[in-house]
Amino acid sequence: MIKGVNRQVVEVNETQCEYFEKIMFFVKPEYASVSEGKIRERAGMIADSSSMPPPTKLQKSKYFEAMKLLLSALCGAVAAIVVLKLMM
Repeated sequence: MIKGVNRQVVEVNETQCEYFEKIMFFVKPEYASVSEGKIRERAGMIADSSSMPPPTKLQKSKYFEAMKLLLSALCGAVAAIVVLKLMM
């Protein structure tokens, strides 16, 4: 929340992203004199690039879980071989 500050704000309502319904950009004071069209174009480009979903923890954890399972199976196989060699 900004109180008592005059800032130029660009609001993008059509984000083309399922995560965001609206994006607000606060223009730096040194760029306040740049044309509105150019600022809106740049804000639109940034908003469009936000449509790619971030990697989720679920995707990372699936990979990690698969690696743990593979390592456990490998350790179990090695242990079984050692036990069989000791028995013979």
